[in-house]
Parts: sequence; C-alpha cells; structure tokens
Amino acid sequence: MKRTIVIISGLLLIIFGSALTTGNGHAQRAADSLRALYERPVQEWPRPNIDTGVVWKELAAILPDTMLPRLLEQPDVNLGKMLFFDPRLSGSNQISCSSCHDPDMAWTDGRTVSLGHDHLQGTRNTPSLLNIGVAHKEFFWDGRSASLEDQAINPIATHHEMNMEPPLLAEKLGKIAGYGKLFKLAYGTENITMDHIVQALAAFEATIKSRTSRFDQFVMGNHKRLTDEEIQGLHLFRTKARCMNCHNGQYFTDDQYHNIGLTYYKRKYEDLGRYNVTKDPADVGRFRTPSLRDVMLTRPWMHNGLFDNIEGVINIYNSGMQMLKPRPGQENDSLFPRTDPLMKELKLTPAEKKALVAFLNAITGVPYKMRRPELPQ
Repeated sequence: MKRTIVIISGLLLIIFGSALTTGNGHAQRAADSLRALYERPVQEWPRPNIDTGVVWKELAAILPDTMLPRLLEQPDVNLGKMLFFDPRLSGSNQISCSSCHDPDMAWTDGRTVSLGHDHLQGTRNTPSLLNIGVAHKEFFWDGRSASLEDQAINPIATHHEMNMEPPLLAEKLGKIAGYGKLFKLAYGTENITMDHIVQALAAFEATIKSRTSRFDQFVMGNHKRLTDEEIQGLHLFRTKARCMNCHNGQYFTDDQYHNIGLTYYKRKYEDLGRYNVTKDPADVGRFRTPSLRDVMLTRPWMHNGLFDNIEGVINIYNSGMQMLKPRPGQENDSLFPRTDPLMKELKLTPAEKKALVAFLNAITGVPYKMRRPELPQ
C-alpha cells in the first residue's frame, strides 16, 4: 500500500510539476495537486531529494509546550533563570547571559558578531538558544562543548564576553543573601558551587524552546494554515532546493558540521571552524548546521553574521558555492578548505526563491516574551 501511494505521488508530481511556472490555470492545478499531496500524513509525503549516504529524518511538528509554566517554577530552573539575567555573573557587573541571548530578540542579540566585556567584539555570530537542549548534542558553532553545563562556563570565563574567573564566582554570589536561599531550595544547601551554578543555568536553558508555528499546525491537521505559495516552498525545500540534506527532522537540523565555503582561508576574516577543536584537516571550515526553527527572527545569519537578508542566504546556496581553487603555493596545503559536496547549483527561479522565503516564514512562530525577573538581593 505504501509503495502504491509513493508511485501515485510521483505520477502527480510528473503530471503537474511542470505547470508551476506556466499559465494561471495550469499553475493553480499544480498548486492544488501539491496541496493534495501535502495534506496527507507526513509519512505519505513525496520523498525528499537526499544525496546517497546522507542520514536524515523526516520533518515533524512540535507540540504546544503546556509544561513550561510548571518547569519555570522548579527550584533549579527558577534559580537558573535568575542567574541567566544577572549581570553580577560578569567581572564588570554589567553583562549577563541575556546581554547576548535576549529573549526579546529570539534569544540572540541581533549583532553581526557578539559584543562583550570592554565592548570587545567576538569573531562569531551569537547563536540563538531556542531549542538548545533538544536540537543539539554539542554546542557552539564548532561543537567544542559536549554539555549545556560546559557551554555555560565558556562565556562566563572568556575575556571578551563576561570576563569572570569561575573559581571566584561562587564566592561572589555567596555574598548575596537571596542566592543562598535559592540554592538551598534547588540543591539542599546554601553552599554555592560552580557546579551548581552551571547546572542551574543548564536547567533554565533547557526550557527555552520554539513555540508552534503555522507549519506545525498544518502538519497537525489545520491545513488552512499554509498558503499555496508556502506549500510550494515546502516542496522546494524538500526537493529542488536540496535543503533537507542538512536541515531535516523536527528541528530542521542534522546537527552535523559542514563547510559551505565561508572559511576566508588565509584572509582577514579566516575562521577554520571545527578544525580548531578536532585538528582534523577534514574539519577545516566546517560549522554546525543551525536549526531553522524561528529562523526569520534570528538575523543576521551564518557563523560570522555575514547576511542580514534572507534573500542573500538563498542566493549563496543557489549559486552552489563551488569549490575554491588553491592559489599558487596552496596546491599541496592539507588545510586548504574543501567545500562540502552537498553544495550544488540549484537554478532556482525568482518565484521559487520567493516561495522558499514564504516557507521559512511559515516555520517561524510567534516569539515567547519572557519578563526579566527581580534579582536576589
């Protein structure tokens, strides 16, 4: 039965697929056909265009998070929330975790690259914390942290971020009476340790999740939530645009590392990415695939914040980012970056690019507004 459904789906696409860019009547019939295909259960959708050897997961909806209010009341989560918004975690008492991960800006900062202690700039774009506890197994653009707890220590200690020596932070917070009570509720002791600090931060960050989008509502049966253009974008995302080779599953990420050609090797803005962690030449220029959940709220995009408009992002993928040729003297350079073979020229039309943007808007939900808490004194 499943094979029959796939064959029928394929025939419908052959019959109507060429009509997407023809006259209005043909275009409407094509749109109706795509809608009929995608109003079926997800497991009956047309198979995406996936390259041989790529491990992928089917797209899936996220359900409304009805547990969030209760989670935020848990003592460790509540403590983590206080710590997250408290600038006293920094050496200057001016910078909190929320300075770069602002809930009003989809848990990022809207800057090309991060800005921290002494107004020093970092070298990478601040990733959103949305779905950080469920979408990824490793953290940061280069995957250098294997746990949320370890991820929390890094910005606290880094000079150009919060510039706080971790061994001194527990003592500093211990002088704030209100924190002793919160640590007692969370961990049974007023004795504050760095382990408990990062555990509480991790507990809070794990609650930061996307809200359901119109795409999710469509998948769950409310088929009026997507327009014909957005459904066309969904189909292109899965097929001609080849997006699902890297952006798949419930959170639209394979949680892997890829070189899409933005290494700037031997130039001013060089960033070797994953190689700095593994020292494996194959990892030069590779960066973690970001989740596309709420992507339209998290500009600018890329590890270096290169693009502030989504059309620019789509255009570089459309170009295929062909392999850069070594310059004289680089022919035998083992670290010369190799663009991922998944990058291929797409030949998308202007209408198809527009449909893709429409779909990216459809997987972007209404942001959750979190009030900043009154901090312990």
